[in-house]
Amino acid sequence: MPYHEANEHAPGRLHALFADPYQAFGNHVHARWDHLPVALHALLDRPLAAADLKVRVIHGWENGNFQLGELNHSDHALRNLADLRHVEARYRQARRDGQALPCDDRSLLERPLDDAIAQAEQAGQAIDELTRSTPARWPAFDQGLLLYTFFKIYHRLTYGEDDVYRSIRCLTTSGPCEVHEFHLEEGEFAIVTPAEGEPQATTLLVLHESQLEPVIQLLQRCRIV
Repeated sequence: MPYHEANEHAPGRLHALFADPYQAFGNHVHARWDHLPVALHALLDRPLAAADLKVRVIHGWENGNFQLGELNHSDHALRNLADLRHVEARYRQARRDGQALPCDDRSLLERPLDDAIAQAEQAGQAIDELTRSTPARWPAFDQGLLLYTFFKIYHRLTYGEDDVYRSIRCLTTSGPCEVHEFHLEEGEFAIVTPAEGEPQATTLLVLHESQLEPVIQLLQRCRIV
């Protein structure tokens, strides 16, 4: 069964602002604190002004585990930095009290994968167990490439990544989107936004729960309000 690697390192809107965004944010770059606010304002100002920004906080994967059913998340509307501080306080309180972390019912990967495989099988495509259990093989069926792309994004945001910046373009059920992934010493997160020229839709700020406070500090320093 043929399958393909996810399409990553695709040009996005930051390529219109920087000659090489992959080299714009590293610790060795003297102007990184000029570049970071420009990039974050370019990605976040419009959805903030339109009240069309959410934060997705992921948690559940630990110690190298990446079982799909153990990846949990909660989504929260963001109108300003105070809203993000409120989310961080909820997680901190839950940790302190030994309570379950905030968790939405909707599955990020496990249920969508089951649905995509069921649709493929209904269309007459045979999906073997190796394909089902190997994320790199998911692009063999419809919607599999999208699931594989976000599996890798969630894995990198949980366990880290060497590349400081990564630009991804992928097709979602809402249309083409860009994913701008940042792995900075100040914080690790991804911003999922409609592709340039596409109809406006909700922008997602995605991060692991351990990155809430660092990202708040980063956004505050960059004057994202």
